[in-house]
Amino acid sequence: MNPACHTLPDLHPDLWACIRPTTLMEAPRLSRWLGVEVLLACETFQHTGSFKFRAACNLALQVAHPHVLTASSGNFGQALACACQRMGKQCTVVMPDTSARVKVEAVREYGATVEPVDVRVMSRAARVEELARRFPEAFVASAYDDPFVIAGNASLGLELADVAGRLDAVIAPVGGGGLTSGLITGLCAAGQGLAVFGAEPAMANDAARSLRAGQLIRNDQEPQTIADGARNIGVGVRNWEILRRGIRAIVEVPEEAIREAVRLLFTGANLKAEPTGALAVGALLAAPERFRDHRVCCVISGGNVDPSVYCEILAGV
Repeated sequence: MNPACHTLPDLHPDLWACIRPTTLMEAPRLSRWLGVEVLLACETFQHTGSFKFRAACNLALQVAHPHVLTASSGNFGQALACACQRMGKQCTVVMPDTSARVKVEAVREYGATVEPVDVRVMSRAARVEELARRFPEAFVASAYDDPFVIAGNASLGLELADVAGRLDAVIAPVGGGGLTSGLITGLCAAGQGLAVFGAEPAMANDAARSLRAGQLIRNDQEPQTIADGARNIGVGVRNWEILRRGIRAIVEVPEEAIREAVRLLFTGANLKAEPTGALAVGALLAAPERFRDHRVCCVISGGNVDPSVYCEILAGV
């Protein structure tokens, strides 16, 4: 993608020199098994192992603050920690105490401070508010509900626009809505009307319920789906405004289909994906009739998973 082609005002021009282009992978075995022609957009090879580096780096490039504060179950936290380390900024990440250990360790490895929180007692947002009062010099960053974050994720949409003519649809995970709203924004900026579908855990289906109701609905607590990147109270307000107009539909994926998708990516594409990252393939399992005989790009959003959890999933435990 030629950066001169984009028209997104919140996308920093230096971002293209910082990120890795997505890895597009044909998956013939997976396609045969699923009855769908599948192209994988593998963000597992992005810096810090997920698409979140696009958003975090764009945000860190844009804000002048010396300290950035956020809440994250892991992938945005480590992406922001890495981006801040590169730019000489301080970073603090509020993380649920149930976060994957590999993600907590990665955040600390990139030099950030981890503030654990028991989300059954206090929400991530409430803890961030406390810390924001303690650190008035800090920029408070949402992992999804922020124009710099959406624009950073739109860089993936701009890349996929180059192959849109080969596709009928793109499917991507939905947690807070940062990725799907970014994809819609990027594809629109590139003049592509490719259909974007969301894939959301059935036990964390606030976005799907919101679409059915025509208004934003939030969960009472963070749902403890195995797809930890989708353990959100709800979709962001900015993200919702884009999704309600631009997303074709959201497929609700049962827990066992998420696990099976992780296994299929390993056996059928030799690709390690975390449960949230496998949601798009899970959508093909959950709603095969919707996508049969289509040419579909599945965004594999990340590969940061605890080894013990990954082994259990592969073993079918």
